[in-house]
Amino acid sequence: MSDKRDIKFDKEVPKDARKTAIRLFQQLKNQRVRLTIVAVCIVFYTVLNVCTPYYSAGVIDNLLSAIKNCVEAGTSFSISWNPLGRQMVTLFFLYVLTSVFYHFQAYLMASVAERLILTLRKQISSKLHKLPLYFYDGNKPGEILSRVTSDLDKVSETLQTGLLKLLTAIGTLVGAVAFMIYFSPLLTAVFLIFTVISLWVTKMVAKKNLECAADRQRALAYLTGIAEEYYTGRDVIRAYNHEKESMETMNSAVDELRNATKKTDFLTNCVNPLIRLLSRCSQAAIMLLACKWMLEGRMSLGIVQAFFQYINMAAEPLTETSYMLNSLQSALASAERTFHFLDAGEEKPDTVAPVLLKNAKGEIAFENVSFGYVPDKMLMKNISFTAKPGQKIVVVGSTGAGKTTLINLLMRFYEVDGGKITIDGVPTTDLTRKELRHNFGMVLQDTWLFGGTIAENIAYGKPDATMEEIKAAAKAAKVDYFIRTMPQGYHTVLDNEAANLSVGQRQLITIARIFLCNPPIIILDEATSSVDTRTEAEIGKAMKKLMNGRTSFVIAHRLSTIRDADNILFMENGNIIEQGNHKELLKKQGAYAALYYSQFA
Repeated sequence: MSDKRDIKFDKEVPKDARKTAIRLFQQLKNQRVRLTIVAVCIVFYTVLNVCTPYYSAGVIDNLLSAIKNCVEAGTSFSISWNPLGRQMVTLFFLYVLTSVFYHFQAYLMASVAERLILTLRKQISSKLHKLPLYFYDGNKPGEILSRVTSDLDKVSETLQTGLLKLLTAIGTLVGAVAFMIYFSPLLTAVFLIFTVISLWVTKMVAKKNLECAADRQRALAYLTGIAEEYYTGRDVIRAYNHEKESMETMNSAVDELRNATKKTDFLTNCVNPLIRLLSRCSQAAIMLLACKWMLEGRMSLGIVQAFFQYINMAAEPLTETSYMLNSLQSALASAERTFHFLDAGEEKPDTVAPVLLKNAKGEIAFENVSFGYVPDKMLMKNISFTAKPGQKIVVVGSTGAGKTTLINLLMRFYEVDGGKITIDGVPTTDLTRKELRHNFGMVLQDTWLFGGTIAENIAYGKPDATMEEIKAAAKAAKVDYFIRTMPQGYHTVLDNEAANLSVGQRQLITIARIFLCNPPIIILDEATSSVDTRTEAEIGKAMKKLMNGRTSFVIAHRLSTIRDADNILFMENGNIIEQGNHKELLKKQGAYAALYYSQFA
C-alpha cells in the first residue's frame, strides 16, 4: 500500500498573474458600459462612505450645542428645519445614497461576472468539440470538468465579492486614514501602531495555520486512501486474517487526522479573538486620549464619534486584506488553468473544399500509413492493407500492439503522420470529420448510454427517426422483446449510466443504434468480452446480422469468433506482421498460429 502522506498541497498561485488578469479583463470588452457604471458607483460609494462621518460630526456638534443652549436658557428643546432639521435629513439621505450605490454596484458586478462566466463556458463547450483525442487520453475527466465547474465558479465568486471589496477597501482605507490624520495625527499614530501589531500577529498565525492545514489535508488524503483501499479489498483482508492490522492502521490514521484538525481549528478560531483584543486595546487607548482632549475642549464629541467611525472603516479592510488577496490569487490561478485549457492544441481544421461521399460502398485502404504519438517516435510505419466492400477485417494482437490506434486513425480521432487512408478511393482528409464519421457505426467494449429514454438512446445517431424505425432497429438487434417488458417500454427513462440494465442489454441497444443509422462500415471493439456465454451468443447473432453486407472491422481477443474473417491483421508493436485469412495464417505457423494454439491447446 502506498503512503499517501507524502502528497504535497501547495497554495494556488498563478504563474503569470499580470498576463492572466489582462486576458481576463479582455473577455469583458463587450461589457464596457456595465463596467463603467460599476466604476462610477464605486467612486460615488467610496466618496459618500468616507465623507458621511465627517458630515455627521458637524450635525452632532450642532445638535449638542442646541441642547446646551436650551438647557442654559431654561427652554424646551425642539428641532427647527433650518439648520438642524435640514442637516439631519441630509445626513439620512447620505446614508441612503451610500447604501443605494453599494447595492447597485454589487448587482451590476454580479451581472458582469455571470455574463463573463457564461462566455467562458460557451468557449469551453466549443473547445471540447475541437480537441483531439490525445488531449482526453492525457487528462483526467475530473481535471477537465473542474475547468467548467469549480474553477469558473471561483472566478465568478471573486469578481462579485473579492474584487469589489478590494477596490472599495482601498478607497475607503485611504479616505478614512486621511480624515483621521486631519482630525488628530497622534490618535492616528496610535491606531496605526496597533494595526501594524495586529497585521504581524495575523501573518504569523496565518503562516502556522497554512502548515497545519497542509498537515490536515495530507492526513485526510491518507485516511481516505486507506479507507477506499480497505473497503475495496475487504475480501482479501479477511481471507488473510489482516483485520486487526488494518484496524490499527485505520485508527492511527484517524488519530493523526484528529490531531491535525485540532491544531488547525484552534489556530483558525484563535486569530479573530486575538485581533479583536488588540483592536479593543487600540480603541481603549484612543478613547482615553480623546475623552481627555474632549474634557479639555481640544476635541468635540462629534469629531470623537466620527473618528471612531473612521477607525472601523480602516480596520475592516486591513483585517480582510489577506483574505481578499488570497481570494484574488486563487481566482487568477483558476482563470489561468481555464485559459491554458482554451489554448490547448485543436484538431486539424477540415479541408476548405470537402468532398461529399454519397452512398459509400465501404472500401477502405491504408496506403503506407505512419503514425506516432510523439513525432520522433513512430508507432506505426508504412502500414498498408485493403478492405473490400462487405469484408470482415479482424485485428488481433497483444495489449498495446496498436489495434485501437488503427481504428482511431480510421475515424480521424488522430491524424496520420505519413501515407493516407481512403474510403472508396477518397482520402479521409478530403472529407469533413462529420461526413467521414457519418459512414461509421461503432460498438465498443464499454457501452455508453445517455440520460433519457431507451428510444432516444437508440435514435442517438438519427434523432429524427420515427418510432416505427426505432422499433424495427430494436427488432433487428433482438432487443425489442426485452424493451417491451420494461415499465414504460421504449419510453423508459435511463439514468445513472443505465445501471438498471445488464451489460448485454446495453450492448444490444448500442447495436440497435447502428441498425437504425445503417452505415456502410462498422467497428466492433471486443463487444462481447464482458458478458456471459449465453448473452455472448445472443449478441453474436445480432452482430452477425449487423455485419451482413457491411465492411466491418473487428478488434478481437477471443480467436474462436474470427474464423470466418476475410482478412486477419496480426499487429505487434504498432505494425502488421501477418495478414491473411484464418487458414492461410495457420499454414504459415507464425505469430497468429502460436497465439491461436495457445488459446486452444
